[in-house]
Amino acid sequence: MRPTTPKGFRDILPNEALARERIIDSAKACFAAHGYLPVETPLLEDKSSIEQAGRIQDSPFQLFDTDDRLLILRPDLTLPIARMASARIRDEELPMRFRYVAPVVRESGDLKGQPRQFTQLGVELIGEEGVTSELEVIHLLAELLSTLKVSGWKIVCGSVKPLLSLLETCAPNENFLKEVLDLVHESDLVGLDKLVQTADVSEAAKAALKLLPQLHGGVNVIDELDRLLAQAGVERKDSGIDTIRQLLAGLSDELESGRLSFDFSIINSFDYYTGIIFKAYSDQVAASLASGGHYDAVFANLGRNGVGACGFACSLERLQEAIAEHDETSTQGGANASVSGMAHRGVRMKDRPLRIAIPKGSLFKPTLEALAGAGLDVSALDDIGRRLIIQTPEVDYVIVRAQDTPAFVAYGGADCGICGYDSLVEANIELIHLVDLGFGWCKFIVAEPEAAAGQAEQAYEWRGSMRVVTKYPRITQAYYDRIGQQVDIIKLHGNIELGPIIGMADRIVDITATGTTLAENNLVVVDDVMECTARFFTSPAAYRSDPRIRALADKLQDYVGDVQ
Repeated sequence: MRPTTPKGFRDILPNEALARERIIDSAKACFAAHGYLPVETPLLEDKSSIEQAGRIQDSPFQLFDTDDRLLILRPDLTLPIARMASARIRDEELPMRFRYVAPVVRESGDLKGQPRQFTQLGVELIGEEGVTSELEVIHLLAELLSTLKVSGWKIVCGSVKPLLSLLETCAPNENFLKEVLDLVHESDLVGLDKLVQTADVSEAAKAALKLLPQLHGGVNVIDELDRLLAQAGVERKDSGIDTIRQLLAGLSDELESGRLSFDFSIINSFDYYTGIIFKAYSDQVAASLASGGHYDAVFANLGRNGVGACGFACSLERLQEAIAEHDETSTQGGANASVSGMAHRGVRMKDRPLRIAIPKGSLFKPTLEALAGAGLDVSALDDIGRRLIIQTPEVDYVIVRAQDTPAFVAYGGADCGICGYDSLVEANIELIHLVDLGFGWCKFIVAEPEAAAGQAEQAYEWRGSMRVVTKYPRITQAYYDRIGQQVDIIKLHGNIELGPIIGMADRIVDITATGTTLAENNLVVVDDVMECTARFFTSPAAYRSDPRIRALADKLQDYVGDVQ
């Protein structure tokens, strides 16, 4: 048997290593020219020390050392550098400018082709006061992207401050505040709209909560944000508007060139960032190239109050993809040639038709009706036969299974798509939910044999868990977490009604629209889990890079309003 690397890890051979080295050398030179000094932190960190700085995500690689301390393989570089600076750098030495290049390790439940190990390169500016630090760091990121000749690069800025201040002003209780933050973390603008609509808050607060994450653009957007917050009763001094306006003034050239914009859908990581946050994108990559922001709270958590910090981290692998630099033969002219020598792997997003993932099956026909109602020509889809891509001058329709639609959009096979909310939940991929289309209604329920009433509760009493058969493990787990019961989930791909009938499970969690299948198998509903309809969604990168997606979302929303 041929020896292999662990899943999610890979070897890098000389040709690619040389290409990566050229990118790294260019980044080092760029950072060093602005006074950033190299630092290195350990591959292994004490878990308790890092957790003191901030919440750790995606760090399953843990082990105990001989002193019985729990160690982790670092999932990023910012927290370790903050830990280092907090312990080793005195106040009188500040500000300090650090740069780094190092591997990090992360995990996800289903890799879907994504790496566990990748290389981060970036900077941290620690101890600089005011908006000066954000301006310096964002300018440095722009310079790096220009130096590397990244295709169609763009920096998108947001801030956590306006939403947090709005919630502090209007949230009726802690539960509502948490639900809003959770939905924003999940980029579920549809769910946020539904929650806010029934909330016990003023109409002005509802408008601000619903519209704030949708604001995007330049100076005019900040004016609109200012107006919404003022009408909702947020004090100007608490809103973060003044800082945003200072940032705008310092980034006027980037705004005018179209290389920078504001987008308040970038308002996550509330326990990490405290002000301005930003991401960088390319029209060649279906994910962000870099992310960063202002994170004073990290140093406060480490006992260093009043120390401001701002920085960013780039993914070396995504930079490679953005400039199509995968091996040394891609650059002509030797070591001094541009790192973007290889021809781009594809046509720029704005120069090709919009790609929409269309679900097969029961959602196919109403999806076409909705797209036609939004003004798209869908006549080519009247008889698709076995074709998988239907091309038109304006749109390429990618025909996929509904449950696969999220993956196609997340990993660049399509720019946006339509599927049921259940498929989005089960995919558990970072996507932005834009429009509830209203069709494809169904309900998730918990059911058991009518003749077995009470037996599930008895089994739970002695076993300590509910045994459930389902096709939808994430939805099922979330439901049982919500009601506070332990559950053992048995995933099947069909005929799940058999599970409790033949005694392999206590209950099922499944979709029902009419209840006919349940009745024919003598199953009765014991609880409702959630309702589900079709949604229009996109990836964060496409949403923030391609204005056609926002325009289509607006037209689809108008269509939904007309048919309701």
